[in-house]
Amino acid sequence: MATGTTDAPGGTGAPGAATRIDARALHARVTPAGELGSIAGFRWGACAAGLKAGGKADLGLLVCDAPATAAAVATTNRVKAAPLVLMLERLAEDAPQAVLVNSGNANAATGAAGRRAAKRTTKAVASALGIPARSVVPASTGVIGVPLPEAPIVQAAPELVASLSPEGAGAFAEAIVTTDLGTKAAASTVGRGKRRYRMVGVAKGAGMIHPNLATTLAFVVTDAPVRKRFLRRALREASDATFNRITVDGDTSTNDVILALASGAGGGERLSGDDAGSKRFVRALREVLEALALQVVADGEGAQHVARVRVEQAPSPEAALAVARTVGTSNLVKTALHGCDPNWGRILAAAGRAGVPFDPEKAEVRIGDHVLYRRGEALMTPEVEAAASAVMQAPLYDLVVRLGAGRAKEYVWTCDLGHEYVRINADYRS
Repeated sequence: MATGTTDAPGGTGAPGAATRIDARALHARVTPAGELGSIAGFRWGACAAGLKAGGKADLGLLVCDAPATAAAVATTNRVKAAPLVLMLERLAEDAPQAVLVNSGNANAATGAAGRRAAKRTTKAVASALGIPARSVVPASTGVIGVPLPEAPIVQAAPELVASLSPEGAGAFAEAIVTTDLGTKAAASTVGRGKRRYRMVGVAKGAGMIHPNLATTLAFVVTDAPVRKRFLRRALREASDATFNRITVDGDTSTNDVILALASGAGGGERLSGDDAGSKRFVRALREVLEALALQVVADGEGAQHVARVRVEQAPSPEAALAVARTVGTSNLVKTALHGCDPNWGRILAAAGRAGVPFDPEKAEVRIGDHVLYRRGEALMTPEVEAAASAVMQAPLYDLVVRLGAGRAKEYVWTCDLGHEYVRINADYRS
């Protein structure tokens, strides 16, 4: 990425006529950030350090009352930002107790200066909290290639710590956004015997979104007692089925991470994956991450529609996923989605270049319940075209490709690509 590009242009909204999809209509677990409430063992805080224009909050702090059980999945991009590298190093060595997040600057591709800034800023926060520096992990989002101004963050550390509150998740969520049209949050409850554990997630992301990991920062906390190995496995499985199934523009960035923290403050024996409660925990984690992931793709810069690309009758799950991702990332398909144009030819052509063998004479393409192409024949009469176009005007619908080559099926969530995306990414600077 060139200097001045962003790791995930995603914030408080860009000027223009962007239309936000009502994400609460997409998933039952979507919860407004300001309504998340408290979760045992955690406090959240936020303040402004001057990294973003207009005096908006740009520092977020998440603190666990005691060292937490932690797991993370991170970007596969070979260019990893200094804070992400430091986070992964510290997670491998110790149990974290705090997460320091800044927006407005990615601190990526900044060399030794970036590494020093990540260490000094976390040290300042650790000092204000009275915990070891190694117990604070950093995360950043914003412009790539610009050195992180550490002095304002160091100076703001006492104010940031003073802002901590069990009900501060909403303020934290506001502080970590960049070009997002709004905050992203979700919550769920896990039952285990007579105990009930809460799970809360917040995220940011709107552009540079693509599988492995999908450009975003996401933080999930729970008061459930969880074994580390189980949490790692659960997070990998849940993120693969959610954040690794969304795409906005085909770009994967330098700062992406999903971090899960468990305080254990809810009490009881630790979940290890061997009982029904553990299975319910995994389902709840997937629900929270899916709700966050759908909010990210719904907030794709300028997006007005979300489509689930379902590929069926594929020779293997891997083949189905390859076709779904190829269709979901096709600019020709995505611009057709923007225009509510049921252009089945673009969809079929994208499927044909996915590297998966199938006979187009056995394939089928449909929008919602309307079949546009089947077994080598176009079925898009004026009536079918009008009906399919009407489906595409909805905020959420299915685009289905049946290959006629097997029984496997997979899906990817994508969004339309229009003028607003180009305008934001041509003009945006943190």
